Amino acid sequence: MPDRKNQNIELCFKLMKNADHVLLHFTDLLGFFKGRTIPVEEVENAIAEGVGFDGSSLIGGVSIEESDMIMKPDIATFTVCPYYFYDKSVVSFICNLYTPDGKRFEGDPRHICQKTLERLMADGYEPTAAAELEFYLVQRTPAGNFQPVENHLIDKQRYFDITPGRDVTESFRLDLTNALFTMGMEVEREHHEVGAAQNEITFKYSDPVTTSDNIVRYKFAAKAVADRKYGWIATFMPKPWFGKPGSGMHVHLGLFDAETGKNLFYDKDGYAYISQKCRYFIGGILEHARALCAVVAPTVNSYKRLVPGYEAPVYITWSKKNRSALIRVPEYFPGKENEARIEFRCPDPLCNPYLAYAVIFEAGLDGIKKKIEPGDPVDVNVYHLSEAKRRELGIKVLPGSLKEALEEWESDDICRKVLGRENAEKYVELKMLEWKEYEAWMPKEKNEVSWWELQKYLYA
Repeated sequence: MPDRKNQNIELCFKLMKNADHVLLHFTDLLGFFKGRTIPVEEVENAIAEGVGFDGSSLIGGVSIEESDMIMKPDIATFTVCPYYFYDKSVVSFICNLYTPDGKRFEGDPRHICQKTLERLMADGYEPTAAAELEFYLVQRTPAGNFQPVENHLIDKQRYFDITPGRDVTESFRLDLTNALFTMGMEVEREHHEVGAAQNEITFKYSDPVTTSDNIVRYKFAAKAVADRKYGWIATFMPKPWFGKPGSGMHVHLGLFDAETGKNLFYDKDGYAYISQKCRYFIGGILEHARALCAVVAPTVNSYKRLVPGYEAPVYITWSKKNRSALIRVPEYFPGKENEARIEFRCPDPLCNPYLAYAVIFEAGLDGIKKKIEPGDPVDVNVYHLSEAKRRELGIKVLPGSLKEALEEWESDDICRKVLGRENAEKYVELKMLEWKEYEAWMPKEKNEVSWWELQKYLYA
């Protein structure tokens, strides 16, 4: 049987023959893309031995007396960056983090997601994960404010508009699509979103780890194309402006039998063609939804998006097709077995995708194991229901702030279980510091987007 790992290494070396530099990437606990650059001549040693760095300077890293850490490239993540990103020939790997004794670093978010995937596979499940990331293209005005990009006309295009010569963002989306293809991502579609200069490009689903890899690279590429080709800012901030649509990261989740390949979420006789197992999975997510928010909607600004009146969900319900529900069952192709999946709609693009998928799948599995019923679906616009009717239906509400979401960890241990006690404590501490910093800048109007938020999240 051929040695696939050695074959992959040989292929990488062939493709790197003309490269000048190698980027080694990973994410810290909060999801920020980190890494270092090495000359291509050093890559063989990096793959074999890894590259050392100071882990004590990493957010969510180790103590200063245990600061030595190692990053090792994952061969499967090899990719080539478009030349204009750096005006040089650059290739890239995503790395796994290790301690000097050769053990995986437990605080590595990618490792946390990999362990969740391993647990799913051990239970006989093959999970699928996809993401719809929305973002705005922004420029700074001479007065120092931020606004959606413009040419001689303010971009007045809206959802799905295609107007040659008037949509200033269409060329950008085509360039970003080309960049993602160059980087090995399979783009499925792209379009103008609801807000002025708001965009979405969707790439093909995969397992939770690979999809998370693609998400962090998607954001990296969007920022590089915007800056290097257009002089713009691509922002994944959930709510840059009060009164304008927010940017979400709707996640799609599926579960297949690892041996037979059968879609375990499908039942031809079920509501919206979903199985009882899928209903339990939905029940688990709904049961833990308030606690999950601390990970999937992880910033102060996230809760300026999660307000009534927009497509972002606030009420903990589920339904088919219905975009006012927290979880919806897409029905683009009713009765098509492989299309049976669910969409979880409160995550936003500033979450750490490795942690987000880990906690979401863990919550779903908890629902299957405990047979948690999700209750009846709500097939009407939840925002049109009176408060009395929502109480009658037992509809709960998502947290109204980051602080409230973090407080849910005290009554629901799902996130602590996935992250591990030490990582969970670090995460809560970092996020509570973020909240306390915001309190000094908190606007009088609860949903107003403060200048502090723009400075904190616009470039994140």
